[in-house]
Amino acid sequence: MSLFSRLFGSKPKEIMSETYEGFRIYAEPMSEGRIYRLAARIELGEGDAMKTHQLIRADTFESEDAAIAASTAKAKQMIDQQGERLFN
Repeated sequence: MSLFSRLFGSKPKEIMSETYEGFRIYAEPMSEGRIYRLAARIELGEGDAMKTHQLIRADTFESEDAAIAASTAKAKQMIDQQGERLFN
């Protein structure tokens, strides 16, 4: 049993990724008490050439599943609008 499980009684949720237009999206909503803040990590490339953008917005949700869905949708929207300019 991990230290986290012993301290908090549960194990952390596995973060799933989704590939969209060549970018990898990791929905990572931030828990703030009983609400979740929209957040995601967007990656492009591999190894030393990998670029990462951290997306955090003010939007909050009462369920983690809703926050995951909204985080993924917002990341896709940003990819559509900005493409590789996300990493500038």
